[in-house]
Amino acid sequence: MTIKIVINSVQRTFDVQPDEVLLDVLRREGYLEVKGSCHAGDCGACTILLDGRPVASCLTLAAKADGHSLTTVRGIGDQAHPNVIQDAFVKNGAVQCGYCIPGAIVSAKALLDENINPTEDEIRLAMDSNYCRCTGYEQQLEAVLSAAEQLREDGTGKVSKK
Repeated sequence: MTIKIVINSVQRTFDVQPDEVLLDVLRREGYLEVKGSCHAGDCGACTILLDGRPVASCLTLAAKADGHSLTTVRGIGDQAHPNVIQDAFVKNGAVQCGYCIPGAIVSAKALLDENINPTEDEIRLAMDSNYCRCTGYEQQLEAVLSAAEQLREDGTGKVSKK
């Protein structure tokens, strides 16, 4: 079957099998920033935004994404043009091996798009499906708090790509 998805603001068309999950399609098509680890929706490494909402791409059938918009961490920002969250993760030491970071940044973006003044508990809840075995969670918590503060100071209200 053929599906059409807008990925990182670019219209794409893919041939997929009816039982194929979005993670496998994305990786096959070169979106290597979407990481796969557990294939059970437990680790958060494969988190993407589907119509602005965080989802585990390892549990989402590719066919369900037909006609929708998808954002990976690369659609949020890249090394040359990082956004406020990516900068905050680096500045707060919230990255080490980097495997879980794309999913964590995507989850943080979804939260900050809805609430630029989150409490620590709200951040922990929004990111509770993103497991990190290297940095621990305090640095990521500090990064999201820092990014939220910068957004409030900038008055932008949304975590847009810079």
